Amino acid sequence: MSPVTGANVPLLPGSKVYSKPATISGAVFNVATTIIGAGIMSLSATLKVLGVIPAFVLILVVALLAEISVEFLMRFTHSGETTTYSGVMREAFGPLGAVITQICVVITNLGCLIMYLIIVADVLSGNEQGGEVHLGILRQWFGIHWWNSREFAMLFTLIFILLPLVLYRRVESLKFSSAVSTLLAVVFVAICFVLAIIALAEGKTETPRLVPRLDHQTSFFDLFTAVPVIVTAYTFHFNVHPIGFELGKPSDITKAVRIALILCALIYFSIGLFGYLLFGDSTQSDILINFDHNAGSSFGSLLNTLVRLSYSFHVMLAFPIIHFSLRTSIDELLFAKKPLLVTDNKRFVGITLVLLVFSYTAATAIPDIWCIFQFMGSTTAVSLAFVLPGSIVLRDIHGISTRRDKIIALTMIIVAVVTSVIAISNNIYKLFRISS
Repeated sequence: MSPVTGANVPLLPGSKVYSKPATISGAVFNVATTIIGAGIMSLSATLKVLGVIPAFVLILVVALLAEISVEFLMRFTHSGETTTYSGVMREAFGPLGAVITQICVVITNLGCLIMYLIIVADVLSGNEQGGEVHLGILRQWFGIHWWNSREFAMLFTLIFILLPLVLYRRVESLKFSSAVSTLLAVVFVAICFVLAIIALAEGKTETPRLVPRLDHQTSFFDLFTAVPVIVTAYTFHFNVHPIGFELGKPSDITKAVRIALILCALIYFSIGLFGYLLFGDSTQSDILINFDHNAGSSFGSLLNTLVRLSYSFHVMLAFPIIHFSLRTSIDELLFAKKPLLVTDNKRFVGITLVLLVFSYTAATAIPDIWCIFQFMGSTTAVSLAFVLPGSIVLRDIHGISTRRDKIIALTMIIVAVVTSVIAISNNIYKLFRISS
C-alpha cells in the first residue's frame, strides 16, 4: 500500500531534501475547505424543508458526530501501522475493507468535483430549473453567445484555473489557496448577511418557518431527504490522513478538525438562515441561482454579482484539494504495487487528466446538484463519515475500544443506515410517482 503522498519523507528516492512539516493553521484551512465545498449551496434549501430549529440541531449533531468519527479513525490509525483511511480498513477487515473504502472515496470525491463544476457553470452561464430560466453573470453582461455557454465556461475554468492547481504534488502546497477559499466563503456569508439586512429594512424578507410544514406536498418522510445534504456537507474524512500526516505531529489533526468544524458549522447555519430569509420557499437547490434577480438598485445588483463570484471562486479553489484525495485513492486502488505516485510523472499526469475529463463530461450532462447530494449523502458519503469509522470501532482489531465507544459507534451506524434507507426509499417513491 502506498504511503501518503507528500508525508514527511524525501520527495524523490535518494533525495536528501525533506519536506517541511505542515502547520496546524494550514491543516485547519485545508480541512475547512474540504468541509465547506459545495455543501453550503444547499443549506438554505434544507432550512426550507426542515425549518430553522430542526436544521440548526441537525447541523450541530452531524458536526459532533463527524468529530467523534474522526477521533475514532485517528485513534485506530495511530494504534496500527498504516497512514491511510483504506489502510485502517485493511487492518480491520482485510483487502475487501480497503477496496470498499477506496470505492467510497472515489465516488464521493468524483461527485464533489462534478458539483463544483456545475456550480461554476450556474454562476457564469446560468441554469434552467422547472421551466424557470436563470441567467449567469456572463450572459447577463454580454448576452447569450457560444463562448459563454455552460460547456465552454466549464472548459475554460478547467484548463486555465483548475489544471495548474491540481498539478501540485503535496497537499500542504494548497494551504494558501485553501486559506483564500475559506476567506471567500466567509465573504459570501458576509454579503448574504448585508443583503438580508437590506431586505429586512425594506420589508422584503420571507418569514422563516421555525419547524417543518407537513401538508399534501411535504410528508414526514420528505424531511429525511435533508439529512443526506448535511451529511455530504460534513464528509471530509478522506482528507484527514493526507492532511494529518503532513503535520509535524499527526495527532494534532484532531485539534485542526475541531476548529474547522466549529468554523464550518457557524458558516453553514449563517448562510442557510440568510439565504432562507432572502428567498423563502423559492430557494433553489443551488442558492447561487437565486441571486440572478434584479435587486432594484445598483448597489444591490453589485452585491448579487459579488456573492456569486465569491463563491464560484471558492469552489474553484476547493476543487484541487478534493482532486488531490481522489487522485491518491485512484492510484492506491489501481496501482497499489507501483512506486510512489509523486515519483512517476507519467502516471501522475495521466490520472490527473483522466479525472478532469471525466468530471467535465459528467458535469455537462447533470444539470442539478441536489440529485448528487441525495445520492452521495445516502450512500458513499454516509459510509465514509459514519458507517466505516463505526465499524472499525466495533471490530476493535487493536483492543482499544471502550464500552462507551462501541455504544456510540453502533448508534452512529444504526442512525446513519436508517435515515439513508428512508431518504433513498422516499426519493425512489417520488421518482416513480412523477413518472407515472
